Amino acid sequence: MTKVDFYILDSAQPGDALQYCCRLAEKALKKGLGIYIHCSSEQQASELDNLLWSFSPESFVPHELKSARAKANVVIGSDATAPEAVELLINLAAEIPDFFSRFQRVGEIVCQDESWLQPSRNRYRFYKDRGYPLKTHKIS
Repeated sequence: MTKVDFYILDSAQPGDALQYCCRLAEKALKKGLGIYIHCSSEQQASELDNLLWSFSPESFVPHELKSARAKANVVIGSDATAPEAVELLINLAAEIPDFFSRFQRVGEIVCQDESWLQPSRNRYRFYKDRGYPLKTHKIS
């Protein structure tokens, strides 16, 4: 069964959620995991694509935007399909993608911005009501 981790930021800045997503992707990549980052829109995917190249001067997170030929271990997208054979889904969208249960793990990043909180609570309730194993991590 898919394990779900909620990363609860103490920040109300959506940009901080994208920064944390970069850190989480870097950590998972170092563990050898394949990662799909599901964004709320193409615009957010493009913003994250740019941020992953520059979020840390000491880091390199090879990645690419989702395409039929995407081969990187970190793929970013916003549509209704996900790449095959990937272990971790990082969800930045307000809704849970239909394909989430194909992944071993799901990472949900929660920002304290009002527009993020209610959808995050709804996602938590969805997973909990269906018996998915949940962990929360407070990130400061």
